[in-house]
Amino acid sequence: MKNNTNQSFLEKTFHLSKHHTDVKTEVIAGITTFMTMAYILAVNPNILSVAGMDRGAVFTATALASLVATLLMAALANYPFVLAPGMGLNAYFAYTVVLQMGYSWEMALAAVFVEGIIFIVLSLTNVREAIFNAIPMNLKHAVSAGIGLFIAFIGLQNAKIVVDSATLVSVYSFTASIKSGNFSSEGITVLLAFIGILITAVLLVKNIKGNILWGILITWALGMLCELTGLYRPNAELGMFSVLPDFSSGFGIPSMAPTFLKMDFGGIFTLNFLTIMFAFLFVDMFDTLGTLIGVASKADMLDKDGKLPHIKGALMADAVGTAAGAVFGTSTTTTFVESASGVAEGGRTGLTAVVAAVLFGLSLFLSPIFLAIPSFATAPALIVVGFLMVTSILKVDFNDYTEAIPCYICLIAMPFMYSISEGIAMGIISYVIINLISGHAKEKKISLLMYFLAGFFILKYVLI
Repeated sequence: MKNNTNQSFLEKTFHLSKHHTDVKTEVIAGITTFMTMAYILAVNPNILSVAGMDRGAVFTATALASLVATLLMAALANYPFVLAPGMGLNAYFAYTVVLQMGYSWEMALAAVFVEGIIFIVLSLTNVREAIFNAIPMNLKHAVSAGIGLFIAFIGLQNAKIVVDSATLVSVYSFTASIKSGNFSSEGITVLLAFIGILITAVLLVKNIKGNILWGILITWALGMLCELTGLYRPNAELGMFSVLPDFSSGFGIPSMAPTFLKMDFGGIFTLNFLTIMFAFLFVDMFDTLGTLIGVASKADMLDKDGKLPHIKGALMADAVGTAAGAVFGTSTTTTFVESASGVAEGGRTGLTAVVAAVLFGLSLFLSPIFLAIPSFATAPALIVVGFLMVTSILKVDFNDYTEAIPCYICLIAMPFMYSISEGIAMGIISYVIINLISGHAKEKKISLLMYFLAGFFILKYVLI
């Protein structure tokens, strides 16, 4: 009887049947999304510690910011999107703003906080929603496919299948790793990632429920087995750490005191501060819009006009999450593209987000377990989800070159420029210019906002 009551409560809260889903599917989707992005709990403290921030405090801030923002996404929009401090933005925070430009991390946090407040205002005034709705449907499908290539590339890099080389990138050399004696510490993890991709692919073909999650867990288990049998030997110098959970420090929550409310607003009215703040603002805005477009498009959440219902709530969750994250002591919080992994598992409502948020909360107490999930175990999930998202390109009208060429430019820009926002910028600029010069602008009814965005992006490249 109690179980039925719980089911009824969840049905009323998240409208599961309306979205053609159920509790089990949503729970698996939430766990899957969390597992594919749990790496942020380890990576973000490492990156921000370079700027002089306390690792333990950043870990706690990262988990709390993710928890708060993701619960807001569930409450305000009922979407299966999960938020956390964004990759790329954290690197800009540490390496560019602090190390290169010489600002303190306290001032950088202030810039993130101000950006979050501006985001809240923009979300309340429908500016971000208007931008989302102004982007043509074909371009939205291209954004989804481009994100697929982008996260697949991230997965290949995380697994070290793709490495730096004289030709910019190259495939990992097993022969070289054997000769150098690094196979047992690095080469074996690359091999495990390859095996993980095949395992996940087979589970997908077999239509096994929770295939992506099972792919992560099986690959991780193989890694633990390799370490226990001596096939895998951790090597900190190569960035290869133990995949076995370390409980030696217990389950205490690291104090957030070193970073909590440490924002420095001393230089808020200087030109450099404004430049930094707008850089955070720009990347966060278009990364978030790109992620919402891509993941929502893949999940068939867009209406017939290409609009995302309840987008205001989704954008507000993102904005408040950014401001809250700065207060806690972490870089910009944003909607994670890894949400696509949960959507691929069938997640369609805020219940998926709630499950992921709860796991971020639990990670505070079980950090040794979550921090032990290796990148070679989550990389196959990103690569397979990338495949699922790339299929959105089939919805693009390739018979109309004025649509197809901008979509192609958008598609290739994301992985090659290593940025969702740059892909969107290139797509919008090329869409407006190609249609304008070829005389198709009037029949396409390109909105004034699209012209403004194209002009804005061109100015950005000219001036910055």
